[in-house]
Amino acid sequence: MKKIRAAVVGYGNIGQYAIQALEAAPDFEVAGIVRRQGAVDKPMELAPYEVVKDLACLHDVDVAILALPTRECPQYAKRCLELGINTVDSYDIHTGIVNYRAELMPVCKAHQRVSVISAGWDPGSDSIVRTLMQGLAPKGLTYTNFGPGMSMGHSVCVRSKKGVKNALSMTIPQGEGIHRRMVYVELEEGARLEDVTAEIKADPYFANDETHVFAVGSVDEVRDMGHGVHLVRKGVSGKTQNQHFSFDMSINNPALTAQVLVNVARASMRLQPGCYTMVEIPVIDMLPGDREELIGHLV
Repeated sequence: MKKIRAAVVGYGNIGQYAIQALEAAPDFEVAGIVRRQGAVDKPMELAPYEVVKDLACLHDVDVAILALPTRECPQYAKRCLELGINTVDSYDIHTGIVNYRAELMPVCKAHQRVSVISAGWDPGSDSIVRTLMQGLAPKGLTYTNFGPGMSMGHSVCVRSKKGVKNALSMTIPQGEGIHRRMVYVELEEGARLEDVTAEIKADPYFANDETHVFAVGSVDEVRDMGHGVHLVRKGVSGKTQNQHFSFDMSINNPALTAQVLVNVARASMRLQPGCYTMVEIPVIDMLPGDREELIGHLV
């Protein structure tokens, strides 16, 4: 069986766990890693792999796992598609997903390639659960309660702000889908907490939630990559009231995101050209192995 050759673009938290997930997958091989600094200061754990600055320097890449900040994904995805490479990413600005999908769709069709966007755990695997719950009770309300835990997307967003040396954004559930953001920042010399706070609160990542910002001496001393979610739906099946469903996870945030990215990278090789979110993909296509055997085992 020819293995799927996957390149990992970015070697932060998600990129590191993506390599581990690829190494554990029976149907993948690592085509290489793309880092801003290339092979300079190459980590020892990457010794078996080619490390480059530019994806175009790698050969025979089937799919690129974009372990990049959300706002860098659209531009990089287009370049990958133009190179004839499928892409998967964990773009996590919920309000931007429909427009992002529309933006990539014609590029995918023009180059006969596949992009799977917003493939983490939320948006991503939680989206699939929400879709199933709504199908089981078409009328009703669904609440998504995150945390308590570290939000990678929000933390990356804060680290991009002027005057911020390092940052951690914690999500605290208040119930019924309402959340509080607790943001801890290491400030650059001369930066004012008041200015940084105003810029954070104005960003779309934080604008709709209660947000508190605190200065700390060391973000590493308060960092915990644990996270979780509690999904609840109460609704109506047919004409029958009071159907109640719930789903819980306690997770290592980047490890689960990376696993989902590898799963959808596999699925991308089984899809027709186009741009997809996870709710559009058969779940079985995300698993390794023969479909008939999987059906016999899972159904």
